[in-house]
Amino acid sequence: MKIHDALAELIAGRPLGESGAESVFEQMLAGSLDDAQIGALLGMIQARGPSVDELVGAARVMRRHVQTVPTPSDPARPVIDTCGTGGAPKTFNVSTAAALVVAGARAEAGTGVERVLVAKHGNRSRTGRGSAEVLQSLGVNVDASPETQGRCLEESGLCFCFAIHHHPAAKHAAPVRRSLGVPTMFNLLGPLTNPAGASRQLMGVWDRRFVEPLAMALLRLGAERAWVVHSDDGLDELSITDRTQLGRVEHGRIELGRVDPAELGLACDSLEPLRARDVPHAADMIRQIIAGGAGPPTDMTLLSAGAALLIAGAASTLESGIELARDSIGSGRASTALDELVRLSNEA
Repeated sequence: MKIHDALAELIAGRPLGESGAESVFEQMLAGSLDDAQIGALLGMIQARGPSVDELVGAARVMRRHVQTVPTPSDPARPVIDTCGTGGAPKTFNVSTAAALVVAGARAEAGTGVERVLVAKHGNRSRTGRGSAEVLQSLGVNVDASPETQGRCLEESGLCFCFAIHHHPAAKHAAPVRRSLGVPTMFNLLGPLTNPAGASRQLMGVWDRRFVEPLAMALLRLGAERAWVVHSDDGLDELSITDRTQLGRVEHGRIELGRVDPAELGLACDSLEPLRARDVPHAADMIRQIIAGGAGPPTDMTLLSAGAALLIAGAASTLESGIELARDSIGSGRASTALDELVRLSNEA
């Protein structure tokens, strides 16, 4: 589909379909579209919300162009991503803290899982407190090569995949995205294109209307198990201050559900203890969490890490996943996972 035909379809209120989206995104990532065309394309799709077909078609293009991370092919060591879309009210870096806890966790007996590997996909944030900035503050080399990332994944159980390095073709859309200054379809596509090919995923979205479409897109793109979540208090996280809506991908189908933190003994009545002032504060919160500090930030991390362990198959229930996460922190293994990630990512 030519870009002018695609824009005419969008102006008429018709979605592009999977093949149409695949065609125009291929042109975009090849550098064949100008800024005006990219801005019109992204703006019109975002105004009504991308269809599942558009998400799947564009994600297939992104996956073809991604710089991959070497990943062990071992069913006993499933690979999961905790990357979210951003764009929601900012707390501390929950998914980053959860990734460290999951990397240090031991699986529940009888699950067939030896260890969960976390390929944490992420980027800089418009707030200046994204996963890249915070991990860098913690000492991680966020610019490590894919080969080094693969070694980190193999030895520490965790690697960080910096989106700007893994999606070089997306540079053609970067100036337009900065100029628009609002979330676009690319915010949804990033978590669909993990460089390590993670088949398990815990994905937060900034708007509840995307919960079911993203779950459907993940299913069509081959996800084995995934949760897409948005909390009733507006977070792109599993929240401890309100219930969270989720779209669950499992056994080849989608199920919608909710998670209530009160039922898990993790409820908190305010978001204030979960907010980070700046990067140093966010990094310090993560250090305190993995060092065993108690409080709402730790509870928020336990909930996300417990869900990730359930999704990865290392836990049989959310409750047991939370206990595995608690043991990862209490045993010191979560802290060791960070130490190993820092060491390995900085090795030449």
